[in-house]
Amino acid sequence: MLDTLNFWLAIGFGLGLAPVAPGTVGSLLGIPLAWWLLSRPLVQQGVIIAVLLALAVPICHVAAWHYAGLDHGSIVADEYLAFPLAVIGLQAARHPLVMALAFVIYRFFDSLKPPPIHLAEYVQGGFGIVLDDVIAALVTWVVMALIVKFWQRRTAEQRLNP
Repeated sequence: MLDTLNFWLAIGFGLGLAPVAPGTVGSLLGIPLAWWLLSRPLVQQGVIIAVLLALAVPICHVAAWHYAGLDHGSIVADEYLAFPLAVIGLQAARHPLVMALAFVIYRFFDSLKPPPIHLAEYVQGGFGIVLDDVIAALVTWVVMALIVKFWQRRTAEQRLNP
């Protein structure tokens, strides 16, 4: 029973079985999770994300056994559990367009795996499966924080200089 539950968590309750872009489809589960987390104080956000990522490692590791130890495309728990890290503490992400932008940027980095994200591909097991998504989320967070800061500064300047 635990093996079945683990498998369903790993494949995003079936979303990871999508015939096209299963990582993106599975990542969609991260949006309501991130939205909910942003309603919590920052410390709670951090603790909950840390727990979710700690759980993602064994979930993905056990699920990979079903695929000869590989990070199979249907394993999406790493994607949806890491996505909230991309918007942690960014209250502007409670706006649907900002959340959508964060999602697109996250998927860009997670899919293309530019340096240094690609280095995580060399780490084996569940930790390696989750690590590239964590790095993609952190890079996304930096990009989003800069975008939000620029947007807020520009909005403030427009109010001062109508």
